[in-house]
Amino acid sequence: MDTQSLQAFISVAETESFSIAAQRLHLTQPAVSKRIANLEEALDVQLFDRLPRKAILTPAGEALLPKARHIMTELMDIKTELASLSGDVSGTLRIGTSHHIGLHHLPHLLRQFHTAYPKVKLALQFLGSEAACEALALGELDIAFATLPLSEHPKLDMQAVWRDPLKFVCAHTHPLTKIKRPSFKDLSQHEAILPEANTVTFEIIESAFKKEGVSLQTALPSRHRETISMMSSYMETIKMMASVGLGWAVLPEHMALDKDLIQLKVSPKSLYRELGVLQRKGKTLGTAGRAFLAILPSNA
Repeated sequence: MDTQSLQAFISVAETESFSIAAQRLHLTQPAVSKRIANLEEALDVQLFDRLPRKAILTPAGEALLPKARHIMTELMDIKTELASLSGDVSGTLRIGTSHHIGLHHLPHLLRQFHTAYPKVKLALQFLGSEAACEALALGELDIAFATLPLSEHPKLDMQAVWRDPLKFVCAHTHPLTKIKRPSFKDLSQHEAILPEANTVTFEIIESAFKKEGVSLQTALPSRHRETISMMSSYMETIKMMASVGLGWAVLPEHMALDKDLIQLKVSPKSLYRELGVLQRKGKTLGTAGRAFLAILPSNA
């Protein structure tokens, strides 16, 4: 059994496709098929049911997948530790980031880091904040940039980097613009465009409403009050929907400064969220990870 076969196995399992896995690994499809066949021969089991358009894990494949991920994570950790001993800033740095942070806060830092340390390969994954935290806890990332959880995570250390003020907004034509200082109760009388319910940002908004004794559920479109999964975790999507008058929304301050939006002077309080970097507890970062943390604003 070799690590290349395990890597191919993980990619096929995650994509359910030999062809997409081949693209991800920059290999030909026959090469990926050969690696899977070698692995199945070595283990004397069938790992995938090969359907016309899908490759589905067999029970043996499902049993192998978490072990294969663990082996690859351990191997990556070993490589990182050995590189650290040499003091050379090189190797691969696996970064997970929310779309918002990746688009609005990281570009200049990535450019600065790449210029300073061209030997480091940056493996960047765009994920929701919650998914990024989970991937980091599982050892699939070295560091993650996300909206920080409101309570401590048992497996992660958190460091705030950016405070992100949140503003209530709506289109110029929205009825709320006629109220000089709308209350949370006023907001609840109109449809809202909100982040998904399993996000920290939604939790912050919902908590603010609860403190004022107002139910946020009444602000959801009536056909969706039993579920809010139709809402978007992409701030750019929420901004667009609010700008065309589909409802009020809560956006980061710098996104609320848009000619198609009006900032509502909501009483009684303003909101914010903390954006920052997370690491696994008890895990020593390699030289590349430490070098990246050193260029963050809070470390400057």
